[in-house]
Amino acid sequence: MLNLDRLIVEFDKGLRTLFSEAHSVRPHPDADLPDTCLSDAEKKHAVGLMRINHSGEVCAQALYQGQALTARDPAVQAKLLHAAQEETEHLAWTSRRVHELGGHLSVLNPLWYTGSLTLGAFAGLLGDKWNLGFLSETEHQVGGHLQSHLQKLPEQDAKSRAVVQQMYTDEIGHSEMAKEMGGAELPTPVKAVMQATSKVLTQAAYRI
Repeated sequence: MLNLDRLIVEFDKGLRTLFSEAHSVRPHPDADLPDTCLSDAEKKHAVGLMRINHSGEVCAQALYQGQALTARDPAVQAKLLHAAQEETEHLAWTSRRVHELGGHLSVLNPLWYTGSLTLGAFAGLLGDKWNLGFLSETEHQVGGHLQSHLQKLPEQDAKSRAVVQQMYTDEIGHSEMAKEMGGAELPTPVKAVMQATSKVLTQAAYRI
Protein backbone atom coordinates (compact mmCIF):
# COMPACT_ATOMS: atom_id res chain seq x y z
CA MET A 1 0.00 0.00 0.00
CA LEU A 2 1.24 3.48 -0.81
CA ASN A 3 2.09 5.75 2.09
CA LEU A 4 2.09 9.52 2.25
CA ASP A 5 5.89 9.79 2.23
CA ARG A 6 6.10 7.75 -0.98
CA LEU A 7 3.47 9.89 -2.68
CA ILE A 8 5.31 13.08 -1.68
CA VAL A 9 8.55 11.70 -3.14
CA GLU A 10 6.82 10.81 -6.41
CA PHE A 11 5.14 14.22 -6.57
CA ASP A 12 8.56 15.84 -6.14
CA LYS A 13 9.91 13.68 -8.98
CA GLY A 14 7.12 14.90 -11.20
CA LEU A 15 7.86 18.55 -10.47
CA ARG A 16 11.56 18.01 -11.18
CA THR A 17 10.79 16.17 -14.42
CA LEU A 18 8.67 19.05 -15.68
CA PHE A 19 10.36 22.12 -14.29
CA SER A 20 13.99 21.32 -13.37
CA GLU A 21 17.01 20.71 -15.54
CA ALA A 22 17.68 16.99 -15.91
CA HIS A 23 21.22 15.68 -15.43
CA SER A 24 23.05 12.80 -17.07
CA VAL A 25 25.46 10.48 -15.28
CA ARG A 26 26.78 9.23 -18.60
CA PRO A 27 28.47 11.65 -21.02
CA HIS A 28 26.10 13.16 -23.57
CA PRO A 29 26.32 11.01 -26.73
CA ASP A 30 27.08 14.07 -28.86
CA ALA A 31 29.65 15.57 -26.47
CA ASP A 32 32.64 15.10 -28.77
CA LEU A 33 30.87 15.96 -32.01
CA PRO A 34 31.09 19.40 -33.65
CA ASP A 35 27.98 21.37 -34.51
CA THR A 36 27.33 21.56 -38.23
CA CYS A 37 25.75 24.28 -40.33
CA LEU A 38 22.04 23.70 -40.89
CA SER A 39 19.64 25.75 -42.98
CA ASP A 40 16.74 27.41 -41.17
CA ALA A 41 14.35 24.77 -42.53
CA GLU A 42 16.64 21.91 -41.45
CA LYS A 43 17.10 23.42 -38.01
CA LYS A 44 13.33 23.88 -37.57
CA HIS A 45 12.72 20.27 -38.60
CA ALA A 46 15.42 18.95 -36.25
CA VAL A 47 13.98 21.01 -33.37
CA GLY A 48 10.54 19.51 -33.99
CA LEU A 49 11.86 15.95 -33.99
CA MET A 50 14.00 16.45 -30.89
CA ARG A 51 11.07 18.14 -29.12
CA ILE A 52 8.99 15.03 -29.85
CA ASN A 53 11.76 12.90 -28.37
CA HIS A 54 11.91 15.06 -25.26
CA SER A 55 8.14 14.86 -24.76
CA GLY A 56 8.35 11.11 -25.26
CA GLU A 57 10.88 10.95 -22.43
CA VAL A 58 8.60 13.02 -20.20
CA CYS A 59 5.91 10.40 -20.85
CA ALA A 60 8.36 7.55 -20.22
CA GLN A 61 9.43 9.10 -16.92
CA ALA A 62 5.79 9.35 -15.81
CA LEU A 63 4.96 5.83 -16.99
CA TYR A 64 7.85 4.32 -15.07
CA GLN A 65 6.93 6.24 -11.93
CA GLY A 66 3.29 5.16 -12.15
CA GLN A 67 4.24 1.55 -12.83
CA ALA A 68 6.78 1.45 -10.01
CA LEU A 69 4.19 2.85 -7.59
CA THR A 70 1.79 -0.04 -8.19
CA ALA A 71 4.18 -2.89 -9.08
CA ARG A 72 3.85 -5.85 -6.71
CA ASP A 73 7.28 -7.50 -7.06
CA PRO A 74 10.19 -5.55 -5.48
CA ALA A 75 12.50 -6.84 -8.26
CA VAL A 76 10.17 -5.40 -10.90
CA GLN A 77 10.01 -2.15 -8.95
CA ALA A 78 13.81 -1.95 -8.85
CA LYS A 79 14.13 -2.57 -12.61
CA LEU A 80 11.54 0.10 -13.35
CA LEU A 81 13.34 2.65 -11.20
CA HIS A 82 16.69 1.82 -12.85
CA ALA A 83 15.19 2.26 -16.31
CA ALA A 84 13.64 5.55 -15.15
CA GLN A 85 17.15 6.82 -14.36
CA GLU A 86 18.21 6.19 -17.97
CA GLU A 87 15.07 8.00 -19.14
CA THR A 88 16.15 10.97 -16.98
CA GLU A 89 19.41 11.02 -18.92
CA HIS A 90 17.43 11.04 -22.15
CA LEU A 91 15.56 14.08 -20.84
CA ALA A 92 18.88 15.85 -20.29
CA TRP A 93 20.22 14.94 -23.74
CA THR A 94 17.11 15.94 -25.70
CA SER A 95 16.48 19.11 -23.70
CA ARG A 96 20.00 20.39 -24.30
CA ARG A 97 19.85 19.56 -28.01
CA VAL A 98 16.52 21.35 -28.48
CA HIS A 99 17.94 24.47 -26.86
CA GLU A 100 21.21 24.22 -28.82
CA LEU A 101 19.13 24.27 -31.99
CA GLY A 102 17.33 27.41 -30.80
CA GLY A 103 14.02 25.72 -30.01
CA HIS A 104 11.75 25.34 -26.99
CA LEU A 105 10.31 22.34 -25.19
CA SER A 106 6.65 21.40 -25.63
CA VAL A 107 4.26 23.50 -23.56
CA LEU A 108 2.02 20.42 -23.40
CA ASN A 109 4.50 18.40 -21.32
CA PRO A 110 2.45 18.71 -18.07
CA LEU A 111 -0.51 17.18 -19.92
CA TRP A 112 1.59 14.33 -21.32
CA TYR A 113 3.07 13.70 -17.86
CA THR A 114 -0.24 13.56 -16.02
CA GLY A 115 -1.84 11.22 -18.54
CA SER A 116 1.16 8.91 -18.64
CA LEU A 117 1.46 8.74 -14.84
CA THR A 118 -2.18 7.71 -14.59
CA LEU A 119 -1.78 5.12 -17.34
CA GLY A 120 1.36 3.70 -15.75
CA ALA A 121 -0.29 3.33 -12.35
CA PHE A 122 -3.27 1.58 -13.96
CA ALA A 123 -0.95 -0.81 -15.81
CA GLY A 124 0.74 -1.68 -12.53
CA LEU A 125 -2.61 -2.44 -10.88
CA LEU A 126 -3.34 -5.05 -13.54
CA GLY A 127 -0.45 -7.17 -12.26
CA ASP A 128 3.26 -7.39 -12.95
CA LYS A 129 3.05 -9.50 -16.13
CA TRP A 130 0.76 -6.93 -17.78
CA ASN A 131 2.75 -4.08 -16.28
CA LEU A 132 5.91 -5.45 -17.87
CA GLY A 133 4.10 -6.26 -21.10
CA PHE A 134 2.89 -2.68 -21.36
CA LEU A 135 6.42 -1.46 -20.71
CA SER A 136 7.87 -3.76 -23.35
CA GLU A 137 5.37 -2.68 -26.01
CA THR A 138 5.79 1.01 -25.13
CA GLU A 139 9.56 0.81 -25.54
CA HIS A 140 9.20 -1.21 -28.73
CA GLN A 141 7.00 1.51 -30.24
CA VAL A 142 9.34 4.24 -29.01
CA GLY A 143 12.21 2.39 -30.68
CA GLY A 144 10.29 2.48 -33.94
CA HIS A 145 9.79 6.24 -33.66
CA LEU A 146 13.48 6.78 -32.94
CA GLN A 147 14.45 4.70 -35.96
CA SER A 148 12.20 6.81 -38.16
CA HIS A 149 13.77 9.98 -36.73
CA LEU A 150 17.22 8.72 -37.69
CA GLN A 151 15.92 8.65 -41.26
CA LYS A 152 14.22 12.06 -41.02
CA LEU A 153 16.92 14.10 -39.29
CA PRO A 154 19.23 16.09 -41.57
CA GLU A 155 22.12 13.86 -42.60
CA GLN A 156 24.71 16.40 -41.44
CA ASP A 157 23.12 16.84 -37.98
CA ALA A 158 25.52 14.40 -36.34
CA LYS A 159 24.83 15.66 -32.82
CA SER A 160 21.08 14.99 -32.91
CA ARG A 161 21.63 11.67 -34.62
CA ALA A 162 24.11 10.54 -31.94
CA VAL A 163 21.60 11.33 -29.20
CA VAL A 164 18.78 9.49 -30.95
CA GLN A 165 20.95 6.46 -31.70
CA GLN A 166 21.92 6.00 -28.04
CA MET A 167 18.32 6.51 -26.96
CA TYR A 168 17.27 3.78 -29.38
CA THR A 169 19.83 1.37 -27.90
CA ASP A 170 18.60 2.08 -24.37
CA GLU A 171 14.90 1.78 -25.24
CA ILE A 172 15.31 -1.57 -26.97
CA GLY A 173 17.26 -2.74 -23.93
CA HIS A 174 14.33 -1.75 -21.70
CA SER A 175 11.90 -3.63 -23.95
CA GLU A 176 14.00 -6.80 -23.86
CA MET A 177 14.42 -6.51 -20.08
CA ALA A 178 10.64 -6.38 -19.61
CA LYS A 179 10.15 -9.46 -21.81
CA GLU A 180 12.82 -11.42 -19.93
CA MET A 181 11.13 -10.60 -16.62
CA GLY A 182 7.86 -12.16 -17.81
CA GLY A 183 6.05 -9.38 -19.63
CA ALA A 184 2.89 -10.58 -21.37
CA GLU A 185 2.16 -9.93 -25.05
CA LEU A 186 -0.50 -7.23 -25.24
CA PRO A 187 -3.67 -7.78 -27.30
CA THR A 188 -3.56 -6.27 -30.79
CA PRO A 189 -6.37 -3.72 -30.10
CA VAL A 190 -4.40 -2.37 -27.11
CA LYS A 191 -1.29 -1.97 -29.28
CA ALA A 192 -3.37 -0.12 -31.87
CA VAL A 193 -4.72 2.31 -29.27
CA MET A 194 -1.19 2.94 -28.02
CA GLN A 195 -0.03 3.70 -31.57
CA ALA A 196 -2.94 6.09 -32.16
CA THR A 197 -2.24 7.92 -28.89
CA SER A 198 1.44 8.16 -29.76
CA LYS A 199 0.55 9.68 -33.13
CA VAL A 200 -1.43 12.45 -31.44
CA LEU A 201 1.51 13.24 -29.15
CA THR A 202 4.06 13.34 -31.94
CA GLN A 203 1.97 15.59 -34.17
CA ALA A 204 1.28 18.04 -31.32
CA ALA A 205 4.80 18.05 -29.86
CA TYR A 206 6.38 18.66 -33.27
CA ARG A 207 4.60 22.02 -33.47
CA ILE A 208 3.87 23.11 -29.90
